[in-house]
Amino acid sequence: MLFNSTEFLFFLPAVFAVYWLLQSKLRWQNLFVVAASYLFYGWWDWKFLLLIAFTSACSFASGLIIGDSHSRYRKAALVGNIAVNLAILGLFKYYDFFAAEFARLFGLEGDRLLMHLVLPVGISFYTFQALSYSIDVYKGKIAATKDAVAFFAYISFFPQLVAGPIERATNLLPQFLQRRRFDYALAVDGMRQMLWGFFMKMAVADRCGWYVDQIWDAYTAASSGQLLLAAVLFSFQIYGDFAGYSNIAIGCAKLFGITLRLNFRTPYFSRDIAEFWRRWHISLNTWFRDYLYIPLGGSRVGKARVVLNTFIIFLVSGLWHGANWTFLAWGAFHALLFLPLLLGGTNRRNTDTVAGENSLPTLVDTLHILLTFALCTVGWILFRADSIGDAYRFVAGMVASGTGVSLPFPWLTIAFVVIMMVAEWFNRRNDHGLVLDAVRSPWLRALVYYAIILVAVLFSSQNENFIYFQF
Repeated sequence: MLFNSTEFLFFLPAVFAVYWLLQSKLRWQNLFVVAASYLFYGWWDWKFLLLIAFTSACSFASGLIIGDSHSRYRKAALVGNIAVNLAILGLFKYYDFFAAEFARLFGLEGDRLLMHLVLPVGISFYTFQALSYSIDVYKGKIAATKDAVAFFAYISFFPQLVAGPIERATNLLPQFLQRRRFDYALAVDGMRQMLWGFFMKMAVADRCGWYVDQIWDAYTAASSGQLLLAAVLFSFQIYGDFAGYSNIAIGCAKLFGITLRLNFRTPYFSRDIAEFWRRWHISLNTWFRDYLYIPLGGSRVGKARVVLNTFIIFLVSGLWHGANWTFLAWGAFHALLFLPLLLGGTNRRNTDTVAGENSLPTLVDTLHILLTFALCTVGWILFRADSIGDAYRFVAGMVASGTGVSLPFPWLTIAFVVIMMVAEWFNRRNDHGLVLDAVRSPWLRALVYYAIILVAVLFSSQNENFIYFQF
């Protein structure tokens, strides 16, 4: 079920009402969360409910063994659960890619090796959530839960089930183990955050996506200016799409008294690539940092090992996004941008909020922001391309390109992008871009809310999938 669908418009109020009617009965409330979440997920394809249920059951059972300090099988249970979950993820997400590459390398008939499996929506997200639970129990960061219903709710909680944020058991699971009370102020802020997410998705990302798709479909004929504009608009498309989803998910969770991790913090105001990665897809990047980079030695080892660890983390991050050489190239590109900062000891230079309390950034900060955005945009070309060759030809076309594709200039789309970025600039110290504390008049605030609803409904393509559903 899509957030931006008619079905969700009816689903959410119904679930909200029943959920709070059950607030005095925690176990029944959690059971209802599982049922609603499975309905939400199964709306796409009910057969994959068996997969998420199997992942949840394996992780819950292994957690009981891992959590028993006297058990001789703690490590075996941990390794077994990791192996099973990664094997399932690898089978659905990567088998066909590596089988095709193997066939190509040895001149075999590739179709005989392929399984043509449909990738289950959200499998990368809920698999990583399940893995983090097992690892954290093993490390003693959280006690293994004996409440199966609460655990299944933790894995399947519908707002963040299919595209994150990737939650940690240390944050989300305890919230399902205690009674929640309705918090009006939290719910109102959740509605605002959801509305902002819908604006980012429907008014910005979907409109950018239409233009981007038209250019990419005929990029060999597009002019240099059209290619450059398409590259820039894709940067805002993927941000509006994914950060929009995260805002809807986090805001939706607030309606149910649940607090999720912040997943984006104005990444396009970053002054270097290191700062960008601290602000982009925070839940995934901190997951790789805590469960892969640091166990490999992080930056506490020799320089050669630091270089290797950095490439591993970025290549794995690229591969997480999909089975294509372009994602690996995208990860390698960012590793090359990140390494000079890390080796030079300047990767933690920009940890504060840009411009502080000032209304505008300095000229130096502005130039750094523009340079970082330009580098990210080049990387997004790799991310968007079907092949590395396509990415190369797209970039080459920015210098010497075709005569142009017959398309209207996207003035309105650009206007919505500007509105989004201006709102996020003035709310860069807040969790989302629709915090209107400076607007004293409730009537004016209401006017802003209704204007955003009107824009999202009237100027968007309807029922567009979220980009990160494919990951």
